[in-house]
This record gives sequence, C-alpha cells and structure tokens, in this order.
Amino acid sequence: MKVRKELWFGLGFMALLVIPVLVLMPWGNMTNGHLGLLMLALIVVAIMMGFPTAFTLMGMGVFFAWLFYRNVNPAIAVQQVLDLFVQRTYGVMSNDVLIAIPLFLFMGYLVERAQLIDKLFHSLHLATARVPGSLAVATIVTCAIFATATGIVGAVVTLMGLLAFPAMLKAGYNVKVAAGAVTAGGCLGILIPPSVLLIVYGATAGVSVVQLYAGAFIPGIMLSSLYIGYVIVLAKWRPALMPPLSETEQRVPLPPFAQALAHHGSNALTGLWRGLSGGGAGIAKRAVAAQFLVTLVPALAIAAVLGTAYLIATAPAIEASTAGLVEAGGETAADIKEESVGLIGAADAEGDAEEKPQALSAPPGAEEEKKPAAAETPGASGKPVEAKAAQAAAAAAERLPVPLWYWIVLAIGIALIALIYRLWNWERLEVFKMLLSSFFPLALLILAVLGSIVLGLSTPSEAAAVGAFGGFLLAATYRYTAKYREAPGSGPFSAAVLGRSVREFGTIIKESSFLTAKTSAMVCWLFVGSGIFSAAFALLGGQEVVEKWVLSLDMTPVQFMILAQVVIFLLGWPLEWTEIIIIFMPIFIPLLPHFHIDPLFFGLLVALNLQTAFLSPPVAMAAFYLKGVSPPHVTLNQIFAGMLPFMGIQVIALILLYLFPGIGLWLPTVLYGR
Repeated sequence: MKVRKELWFGLGFMALLVIPVLVLMPWGNMTNGHLGLLMLALIVVAIMMGFPTAFTLMGMGVFFAWLFYRNVNPAIAVQQVLDLFVQRTYGVMSNDVLIAIPLFLFMGYLVERAQLIDKLFHSLHLATARVPGSLAVATIVTCAIFATATGIVGAVVTLMGLLAFPAMLKAGYNVKVAAGAVTAGGCLGILIPPSVLLIVYGATAGVSVVQLYAGAFIPGIMLSSLYIGYVIVLAKWRPALMPPLSETEQRVPLPPFAQALAHHGSNALTGLWRGLSGGGAGIAKRAVAAQFLVTLVPALAIAAVLGTAYLIATAPAIEASTAGLVEAGGETAADIKEESVGLIGAADAEGDAEEKPQALSAPPGAEEEKKPAAAETPGASGKPVEAKAAQAAAAAAERLPVPLWYWIVLAIGIALIALIYRLWNWERLEVFKMLLSSFFPLALLILAVLGSIVLGLSTPSEAAAVGAFGGFLLAATYRYTAKYREAPGSGPFSAAVLGRSVREFGTIIKESSFLTAKTSAMVCWLFVGSGIFSAAFALLGGQEVVEKWVLSLDMTPVQFMILAQVVIFLLGWPLEWTEIIIIFMPIFIPLLPHFHIDPLFFGLLVALNLQTAFLSPPVAMAAFYLKGVSPPHVTLNQIFAGMLPFMGIQVIALILLYLFPGIGLWLPTVLYGR
C-alpha cells in the first residue's frame, strides 16, 4: 500500500509536468527554444522514472545537440556533437575545484570508520543529561559536529541511526520525534562546511568556494540552534514524547582521585587548587596538577578565541581585490569573479565557440587601476616594492580602534568563563574529560581544514588533502587505541595488538577508498552530463526563452527571489540536490545580475533550501537511510511524519536568512572585505 501511494504521487507529479507541456507546446510551429524547454521537461520525467541522472543528461544533451547541428549543417553534425562532448568532458577534468571532492569524501569516510562518534555521542549525552530531550539534543549536536568532519549525509544518518536511534527508543522516546532528530541532524552536512554541495554550486556558478564556506557557518549554526530549541520546547511542553532520564543514568562515576579530593568542596576548580596547595589526601601532586591543567582548558580556549577576535577586529584595513558591488537582500557585498567552468553558458551556431554569461560589470575606472598595478612588478623596479613594504610596516604599527562588537564578545566570553567555573563540579570535570578525548582530535582536524580555508592559508583542494591525511592518522590512532584497550595485559607495542589494528585499519582504508571512488565518479559524471546538457540547452536557445519569460513578468528582486526559492523547494520533492544544482542552477544564475542579486547570497539560500531535498517525500533519501538501519516496527510513514516539523523549521530559517542577509554575509565581509 505504501509503494502504491508513492507510485501514485510520482505519477501525479509527472502528470502535472507532462500535461501542460503537451497542451501549451506549439507542435505545429516548433522553434529551437521550444525544443530546449521540451528537453528540460523530458529530463525531469526521465529522472523521476528512475533512469541514471548522469547518463540521462548526456543522452538528452547529445540527442538535442545533434538535432540543432543537423538543422544547420547535416554533413558535420555528428562531428560537432562529438567535439562538444570532448570539450565539455575536458572542461570538467581540468577544473581544479573538483579535486577537493574526493579528498573531502575520503576524509569523511575515514572519520566515520574511526569509531569516535559513539564516544562523542555518549559524552554529549552525559553533558546534556539535565536538558529536556537530552538524547535528541545530543543527537543533533553530534550530527552537527560530525557534519563538519564529513559532509556526507548518508554516512551521518546511517551511523546515528545505528547509534542514537536505538538509544532514544530504549529511553521511551516517541518514534516520530526520534526519527526527526536523526534525519534532520544528519542533513546538516548539506549546509555546514565542508559541504560537497557548496563545492558543486561554486564550480557550477563560478562562485568562490572559500567565501561560500565562510558564509555557510553561521546559517548552519542557526539551523542547528533552531532544531535544538524546538526539541527542548517540545520536551517541556509534552514530556511524554521525550521522557527525562532517570537519576542513575544522569550520574557519572567518579575516579579515586576525585573521591579523595571531594572533601575540599563540590567545586572541582577550588578542590584541585587546594589539593595542589598541600591537601591532596594521599594523591600525588603530579596527578593533581595534571587534572588542574585539564580544568583550565575551557578558560584557555575562550581566552585564545578572544585574543584571535581582537587581532581580527583591530587588524589594519587591507585593500582587497574585488570585482564590483552588488546588492543582495538589502546588503551590499562584493562579488569575486572566478573563471567559469563551462557549465553555465551559451554556444554559438557553429559549436566551436561558446559564449559565457556576462559577469557583473566592474566599477568605472577598474581598467585604469589595473595598469599601474601591473606596472609595479618586482622586476621593473625596486622602488614600488620598497614603498609597499614601508606602507605595510606603517599599517602594522597602527592598529584600528576596538569596535563595539568586540567589547560585547569580550563581555560574553568573561561571563561564560565565570558561569562554567561556577557550575564546575567533579562530575562535569569527568564529562569534560570524556569530551576532550572524543572531540578534541576531531576539533583539531576541523580547525586545520576549515580554518586554513576560511583564513586564506590554503585552497579548498590543499586543505582537503591535509584533512584526508589527518583522517588517515585519526583512523589509525583510534583503531590502535581500541585494540590496545581490548588487551589490557599486552604491552603498547605488542605484536598481537599491532597485527589486529593493522588488519582492521587496512580494511578501513579499502572500504573508504572504494566508497570515495564510487561517489567521486558519480559526481564527476554528473558534471560531464550537465556540461553537455547545458550546452545543448544554450544552443537551442532555451536559456534565452526562460530569460525573456522571466523578464516579461516585470518582477522585483524580492519577487524573483521568492519565485526561485519556491521552485527549488518544489523540485526538492521529486529530485535530489545534485540534480537540482546541476540542471537548474545554470538557468537561474544568468538571471541574477539583472535583479542585482549576489550569487554568493543566492548560493547560501539554495544550500539552506535544499535541506528539504533530503527531508521531503517521496524521494527523502534520509528517511530511506534511517529505515535501512531501524528496527522492523518503525515504519516509513512514521519517519516521514517525524521529519515534517523539521521541514517547517528549515522554511523558517530560510525566511530569516533572506530577511537578515547579514547572517550569511557578515563573516565573508569581516574576513574578505566584501
């Protein structure tokens, strides 16, 4: 019965698409533009029927391109189509941005198999034990952290479905609430860097992936916070849906040193200080000092963040190279031009040359500014170099005044330190140590990868290579540690322990490499198919027909933005995000300059909107991932019902981002002077 309902839904959606095409298409007077629109409708129907997306795109593109070339010159039509195929394939192969995809995927698969997520979830579960809906909150937080290390939705949902979903059901949680928390939290990898979606969008639209990553941080945190807030409010309003944990489940066993020092007081900081001062109650001072240093880690971490924020806030203004200013949602942001990868553009009638969409115009005088800059090269004369060095030294000597926002952040940081150590009892110290051992290595990997990208220290491809190597070391370390703990009587370099850990690590590398190759091949074939499809669409004039139709509506930028997001939202029901980005972004992107919309801001809205592609039936892949690992009594309809409230939260987050563009544009503005 369930399959029948889904089948009827799919057939109904295809009917809504096919019937208007059959009725409105001028079959007796077909032009190339009409052929382009027919090709677009046919590709959606073919994908919904289950044909492979990449090869369907290629097949449709080759066939309709051949129709166009045949009308121009039948003698060389086949040769021109083959040339087009080769050019588009080579364009994908020569795109450096796509190198980051297999490297990030490899890092994600290694981290998934390092078996540190179960320890992280257990630590977060204990840390949030007294929060309403603690298991669901811990699930969402774990998913958000895991998303920053992998960005693979299927891996996150499947792993949390094996780890957190049974724990919530055992604790008496409602099946729908538990399923919604796992699926919604697992989909955060679409938005939170290093999101593969952002790389694909950046490569498709010619937008800086670095700035997309910087812009997606705060919207990702905002969406996670909205999820957590919804869970907490629901748990307080209807406790029967998420029963609180028993007192014994909230307790953390204390080690001997904590029990010995507990007579100094319930506060761990003061107790360790007194134990360090001479009242150790038989505990070695070295052990007490080590625990005291661990206790100081939160304060040191917050102080480091405040110090870094101070350096950023007072850093001298450096002129950034920007290509122009565009308005997006009431904010002004700089658009950084990047060379198009050839997925968006129009081809001429001969097929040998292709037009690229006109980029946003540079400000007046930009060409004149480029000439002196080009003249001032180190080989031309030493004076410009010396002058620049002197200016840089003078700028470094004079830091900017501290802005108001830094004093607010400083006050928040000091209050946070005071609150942490006010509540810092012995149990919280043990929970923090568990978080430190499970989260700290992952945090170092995340900071090394994303921090180097956002701060401009490396390109996404270079950072992804470092991340893949870090995931390699992390997986090896955790495999060895797990095997060493299973054999407590063995030495640290026992041959048996080393042999078992090496064998398991080899299996992990083999599986991760296979999955990386499989996923990367899918993405690259999608790019090849998209290149051929978009070229054929442009040759037939389909893009021109769409542009004329949209411009004839005489819409305002707000109306166009609403129309675009509604179309993307509806497309998320039958299609996956890869198909939406690859097929439909080349249609929307060329229209953005006319409505003065920043492609970066539009990309953030699309990434947030496409969260629904994994949560909207009948092609809600997150639901099928969870169903595959859930107990037999959990039905697909229950999972779908649990996802619907989180879809509503995604719509609210989308509206907030549009109304307040600074949520996504503030960090790129601060870091890159947009």
